[in-house]
Amino acid sequence: MSLMLPSESPSARSLVGVADDLFAALRGESAALPRATSVVLVLIDGLGAIGLRAHAGHARALTAGMGKKDVAVSVFPSTTAAALTSTLTGAWPGEHGLVGYRVLDRSRDVLVNQLTGWEAEGVDPATWQSMPTVFERARAEDRPAFAVGVAAYESSGFTRATLRGAEFVAAGTPAERVETAFDLAERHPGSLVYCYLPEADKAGHRHGVASLAWVSALEEIDRALSRTAPSGVGVLVTSDHGMVDVPAHRQVVLEAEHLHGVHAIGGEPRMLHVYLDPGVDVAQASARWSEDLAGLADVGTREDAIAAGLFGPTVTEAAASRIGDLLVVARGNGAVYDGTAADQRGRGMVGQHGGLTPEERQVPLLRFGAFAR
Repeated sequence: MSLMLPSESPSARSLVGVADDLFAALRGESAALPRATSVVLVLIDGLGAIGLRAHAGHARALTAGMGKKDVAVSVFPSTTAAALTSTLTGAWPGEHGLVGYRVLDRSRDVLVNQLTGWEAEGVDPATWQSMPTVFERARAEDRPAFAVGVAAYESSGFTRATLRGAEFVAAGTPAERVETAFDLAERHPGSLVYCYLPEADKAGHRHGVASLAWVSALEEIDRALSRTAPSGVGVLVTSDHGMVDVPAHRQVVLEAEHLHGVHAIGGEPRMLHVYLDPGVDVAQASARWSEDLAGLADVGTREDAIAAGLFGPTVTEAAASRIGDLLVVARGNGAVYDGTAADQRGRGMVGQHGGLTPEERQVPLLRFGAFAR
């Protein structure tokens, strides 16, 4: 079975275009956004547009005036490593090369966790992700560039891959991060300021979307963003992906008999990268996996995915080498697990993402401050 993107409006905005919109607004050249003296990009990790609308009563500041067109489409896979990097480089996963949560570095035969495994797995952020970041682009235009986030992330490999060129400023609560971002934008005219809020994503993974913990995180974020932006500062609020809750009865567990000819499994349970042993016939393996997972997941080859444009219009040689021989995209609210893996902690996650559902791929794109309609 071939993998195909769901139908979307030709006018749907992609996260990949957010960076260009912000620079154009700073220059007064944007057709989408008014001119701004400085810009703040707030990224709420894990907040889908559908989930936000369903809980509008808990997010009155965020949803006030939110219209049908105030959405963007995330990339594939709909996961943080791929989508955040696309937002912060303006490049598709097929260009920047972060094509999943965990991918195989074929040159060293090592699975690389692209969020937390850079140091442990010996990956150089500057060469693994070589596309210029929005912060490097800002510095090239002599614009101040800042990234406001959680202190624990300041020196991570993923930060060095995606926030290069930014002055990192740590702040504690969501309210403190937003306040810091607004203050930086006001004090540094012409600046680009990024503000990262991961609380909803963490609560969703652990407890599920619409859990009390997730709603509490959403309310805290909403309170933080209820403050008025400084005069002239344009604020754009978006996300990298949404989530679906995966109940226990929708977990598909692959045992050893299903994994014949498989060298390694990467990705994540909503979107697996399956790397085959040398010599295994890819077409036959794809047909077998499609039959085994009929009605549960869609299965396609790397060539299927590239031809369908899932990773963007251009796929570099480096990015292609990291894509699995097979891709397995769970349907509905299911997830597919490697039952032979030593670490089964992932099966405890409730909220998950990575797939092609609207809940995962549609994200809010909200305008405040000088950008407000």
